[in-house]
Amino acid sequence: PEEAKKILCFGPDNSGPNIVVDQTYSVQYLNEIKDSIASAFQWVSQESVLCEEGMRGVRFNIVDAKVHSDPAHRGGGSIIPCARRAFYAAFLTAKPQLQEPIFLSEVSVSSDSVGGVYNAFSQRRGEIMEENFMDGKPISIIKA
Repeated sequence: PEEAKKILCFGPDNSGPNIVVDQTYSVQYLNEIKDSIASAFQWVSQESVLCEEGMRGVRFNIVDAKVHSDPAHRGGGSIIPCARRAFYAAFLTAKPQLQEPIFLSEVSVSSDSVGGVYNAFSQRRGEIMEENFMDGKPISIIKA
């Protein structure tokens, strides 16, 4: 409940499955750089460090920060690259893994073309789950 009040942003596109939570207490000038941190997070969550793919289901907690007292050093040009590298480092420290997408497909094909469908699925590591025949028609329905 209390953490919900301290959500800095979601990503990517301000509505994705990733989140940044501000868990700091009395860090000076943090409010001035929150927009830059959010921009860096948007960038990181769209183009992650692994193969530049999008992140899914990642939460970053900001627990401490030391922000320079000079306003010239708190601009987006200084904060965004630094925050981006910090997000990348935190992400890599968590030992991320790539996930392979899995799809369920249903193919209707004439009975004389079933071999081509099996060949196409086997070339793409597809697994045939079932094959059904339509009654009275030379059509096969393949689920893979």
